[in-house]
Amino acid sequence: MTSDTKTVDGPAEFEAAAASGSQTVASFDDHGHGWAQKLQHTLHQTPSLVPLVVLLLSIMAFGILLGSKFFSPFAMTLILQQVQIVGIVAAAQSVVILTAGIDLSVGAIMVLSSVVMGQFTFRYGLPVEIAVVCGLLCGTLCGFINGFLIAKVKLPPFIVTLGMWQIVLATNFLYSANETIRSQDISKAAPLLQFFGTKVNVGGAIFTYGVIFMVLLVLVLAYALRQTAWGRHVYAVGDDPEAAKLSGVQVNRTLISVYMLSGLICAFAGWAMIGRIGSVSPTSGQLANIESITAVVIGGISLFGGRGSILGTLFGALIVGVFTLGLRLLGADAQWTYLLIGLLIIAAVAVDQWIRKVSV
Repeated sequence: MTSDTKTVDGPAEFEAAAASGSQTVASFDDHGHGWAQKLQHTLHQTPSLVPLVVLLLSIMAFGILLGSKFFSPFAMTLILQQVQIVGIVAAAQSVVILTAGIDLSVGAIMVLSSVVMGQFTFRYGLPVEIAVVCGLLCGTLCGFINGFLIAKVKLPPFIVTLGMWQIVLATNFLYSANETIRSQDISKAAPLLQFFGTKVNVGGAIFTYGVIFMVLLVLVLAYALRQTAWGRHVYAVGDDPEAAKLSGVQVNRTLISVYMLSGLICAFAGWAMIGRIGSVSPTSGQLANIESITAVVIGGISLFGGRGSILGTLFGALIVGVFTLGLRLLGADAQWTYLLIGLLIIAAVAVDQWIRKVSV
């Protein structure tokens, strides 16, 4: 049996064939590397860049219109004082939205925690330190219930937190009997409750411990989300929970920890709110859930989860504060603030959709 196939045997034939072959290196067409695509990729890699640019432009615009009236140390620090509560609650909302969830109960948890601190101090006569701890535990417990129902029972985050918002809000009014603990009573008997309202003068700029806490909280969370295994798990769960589970991430435990952390941060926000307004009021902070979502969206965190920076959330809260104070100093109607913030929200979501295309 004969064959027409010739086999190459020996190194000489192989070297001759290789030498006579084409020496051209494979090349591919270069698609998608224009300036728009490069900008898109840059924003995808640094999601806090957009809100930072918007913040700087808004400060420059109001600075040109108002001059030293806006650029004074008093005005700049007043913005920080006005957004401190929203900034703290938005930090809690950020870690939740990064997991592709949402927490509509953040405002109610914040208020209930502050009411618990006040009532435990004045109704039951507990030491104020213990009352504060009880308030922090109350917020953490509410967050645990949210996380358990979402992670273990597999209920949608929107429905769970919407129901929790109503439950906590009703509990707040029933427990407090809609009574306000006056500022003068607190400053006289339990000044620790007003700790975050203590002011610090730095070169003519007035800061409060609440502002300092907000900034430190954002920096700590930014480090935890970027530099720790827990933070990487949060992003992984928000990006694709099934893939995260296959890669060894304990999705349920991560979700529960996120909602517990959110509840704890909201409790701190309740404590800071007492320092901000001076009293314990069951009717305060009712719009914190909407305001926190606003700051998160404007700050560039994707509502679809898995992308964004908590620094962007801080910038988003500051943008709202700059617009609010700037328009007020210009004497504009307050409705212009809502109009412009609404436009910013829609624009932020549109930019997020455009940026997300780089990863598709």
